Amino acid sequence: MMMRMLTTAILAGAWAASPAASDANAPGATDPPHMVILFVDDMGYGDAGCYNPESKIPTPHIDGLAGAGMRFTNAHAPGPLCHPSRYGLLTGRYPFRTDVSVWPRQALIEEGRMTIASLLQSGGYRTVMVGKWHLGFDEQGYDQPLPGGPADRGFEEFFGIRASTDIPPYFYIRGDRAVEPPTGQIGDNQSPGWSPIQGAFWRGGGIAPDLKLEDVLPRFTDESIAAIESHGNRPGKSPLFLYVALPAPHTPWLPSEPFAGRSGAGMYGDFLMMVDHEIGRILTALDQAGMADDTLVLFASDNGPVWYPADVQRFGHDSAGGLRGMKGDAWEAGHRMPFIVRWPGKVPPGSVSRQVICFTDLLATFAAILDTALPRSAGEDSFSLLPVLLGEQPEQEPIRPPIIIPALTGMLSIRSGPWKLIDGLGSGGFSPPRRIEPEPGGPAGQLYHLDDDPGETKNLWEQEPSIRARLLEALNHVRTTSRTRPE
Repeated sequence: MMMRMLTTAILAGAWAASPAASDANAPGATDPPHMVILFVDDMGYGDAGCYNPESKIPTPHIDGLAGAGMRFTNAHAPGPLCHPSRYGLLTGRYPFRTDVSVWPRQALIEEGRMTIASLLQSGGYRTVMVGKWHLGFDEQGYDQPLPGGPADRGFEEFFGIRASTDIPPYFYIRGDRAVEPPTGQIGDNQSPGWSPIQGAFWRGGGIAPDLKLEDVLPRFTDESIAAIESHGNRPGKSPLFLYVALPAPHTPWLPSEPFAGRSGAGMYGDFLMMVDHEIGRILTALDQAGMADDTLVLFASDNGPVWYPADVQRFGHDSAGGLRGMKGDAWEAGHRMPFIVRWPGKVPPGSVSRQVICFTDLLATFAAILDTALPRSAGEDSFSLLPVLLGEQPEQEPIRPPIIIPALTGMLSIRSGPWKLIDGLGSGGFSPPRRIEPEPGGPAGQLYHLDDDPGETKNLWEQEPSIRARLLEALNHVRTTSRTRPE
């Protein structure tokens, strides 16, 4: 009975009356902390031991972050794919509000839109990005400047790559120029015994002479460590914002020799062990620079894994941690992500939050830490998580309104408390069946109570008409308006 009453309150919009929810700019620390985002690629909710005790993949450094900070169990990517997830994280805006398909040839984040980086840069931070951008450039040839990327969206320093390490052309970028243009060629590659999009899979195309795919992950760690080490020598010691977008464990799975064959989950698990090791190197650099105690470290994955039921059976490892689906899907495994925040002296160590949150919330959270208000034109779908991080928000009171997540095919889902509605049938992504046409008199969509049914096995579309109607109304309202954050 209490659960039903709470659910009704959530759907009725009781979140808006909560003082913690409406006070999006409650001040945080007197001196802003350094901030480091460790953003990995295609890692599942159930891969790290701190989320899945049955995991076959050792992840001591990720687990250590959880032990020293707050682990969120209901954090969601703004989309279950690389580019929409990154768009939402950096802008605080739902990716379905823009055309994310333009990224291969033009900048996805429009000029003048506030990002996490431009917010922090205006607050006196040194802003550095290392890794995978995947949000497009206004391309005019790789021997020309690449406008519209990190250097034009708030990052004063950038070293990285254009997209994933399986999407050509492959070349390093520093600032807004290719270090070396992709004048060489590399052929297609696949791994026997895996699906066509698993293993050491990459697409053939252009490649720069100075880039080897197996070296990209450790090279990004080296660049991140260099940014940390150089920061201590900077005049005035302004706070550092470092966004590390590692391109792994996304394909190609290329574990180096010390990790090959070391996990219980094949090439994927071995590569994720290497990712955890690289994260450990970055955390060690913070310690050695004397910055760890003054740094907010956030760890997350951009979307779900490419891990099929056959892989679960073969290795006994469930990358989704009991959730349904995979990357690209409207089902939970596509977008419910590991999300950990370590902030010494602020975030209680070993704490857990079950708040339903979205990566879009980082912009408002960082604004709250800086004690500054967001302009109306920024962070339209961003809500401060600072009261949750500081332990001031009651667990039973939602910190933000329901979240909206698009699937690969454009199918939308809405998460409100324990309830989830999907406005179509099927996965909407890579898992079969992708889309199912409704039968006459049958359900037109999916409705799940995730507290009772985390695996999304019992469609309650017909059984809960009032919940369905309220969620559809809320979904349509968000879809047809330009924002969810109050003006």
